[in-house]
Parts: sequence; C-alpha cells; structure tokens
Amino acid sequence: MSKTQRTREICELAPIVPVLVVDDAAQARPLAEALVAGGLPALEVTLRTPAALDAIRAMAQVPGGVVGAGTLVTPEDVRAAKEAGAQFGVSPGATDVLIAACEAEGLPLLPGAATASEAMRLLEKGYDMLKFFPAEASGGAPALKAIGAPLPQITFCPTGGVSPANASDYLSLTNVACAGGSWVAPKQMVQSGDWAGIEALARDASKLMD
Repeated sequence: MSKTQRTREICELAPIVPVLVVDDAAQARPLAEALVAGGLPALEVTLRTPAALDAIRAMAQVPGGVVGAGTLVTPEDVRAAKEAGAQFGVSPGATDVLIAACEAEGLPLLPGAATASEAMRLLEKGYDMLKFFPAEASGGAPALKAIGAPLPQITFCPTGGVSPANASDYLSLTNVACAGGSWVAPKQMVQSGDWAGIEALARDASKLMD
C-alpha cells in the first residue's frame, strides 16, 4: 500500500501549497486565515526561523487549514513538528532515518527527490507522492516531464523557483498534483499585515488549474 495516500490527499486540496517562512508567530494565524480564505488550505511552514514551531501551533487552530512543517531534516525536527500540531511534513530530500522518524510519529511525509534514482528509491519504500526539489534548478517542467515518462506511478509537487510565470508549465503535467510556492505570501505583505492582499494572491493561485 502507498505510504503517501494522506500526503496525496493534502496535495490535491489546491494547486498551490504556500511555502511560508514566518519570522513572527503573531502573524501566523491571520496569515493562515487569509490563505485558507483565498482557497489554499494546505500550508507549509518551513522550520527555518525560531518562530516556526509557534507559527505551526497557531495555524493548526485555523478552521479549514491543514498545516505542515517544511525543511524536516532530523528526527528531532519531526518530533517537534508533530508536537506543535503539524499534520504533514515536507523534506528537501529523504534519508532512511528521516523516513523512519515520520513513520514512527505517524506524520505523513512529502519527501524530496530531484533525480530518477532518488524517486525510484522512494517508490521502493512505498512513497509515490514526492516533492520535486529544487524544481527550476533541476531543469524545471521539461525535466519533471522527462522523469515522469518512465515513472508514471509517481506524482510530484514541484517546489523551488516556482512562480506565477511558470506555475502553469508544471501544473499542466500529468504527473503533478500541485506546486509549492512562496509568492502568495510576500514578506512585505506579511510584515505590513496586508491580509486582504494575500487573500487575493491566494485566490488567483487557487484558480491556476481551472
């Protein structure tokens, strides 16, 4: 059985999963409310700032939202994310230790892969919903289309360099369920509390597969 069934369900909620770097936990809840209201319920909070875990705690309280933790690298990251209320995890790559930690904690994982060999190794472990990272640096949509041809059983969420200019190139591929993007929550808008502006960006992004 696929170990990524729940991850796939989350990825299929909307065409874009906002990739969020939160510096101030006080902004987390209104940010999540704006993104969910705009039609993007699955949220990835990267564990790159001291406020990240508190941000996950706050976002986990938002009705209709599904908050996950990004940049999982160690088992400690996994345990802390789960404890904070994360409902899924995202990693830039995948190691046996990290996968084991997620399975032990019952945390659905979107593991990263950039090559056919990495994708095949994860498929062997029962993971068929993967993050394609870094997407643009790894050849973009043409590379992902090429990898997908011999591996049609794997679905991807490309992340890294995805923007409004190229998102449709990825989302039009048959092996893409969604894409990760940070443009729906620009730092300037978050810091100034422009939640209406962020909701509008989210609404535009939510229609990318229409």
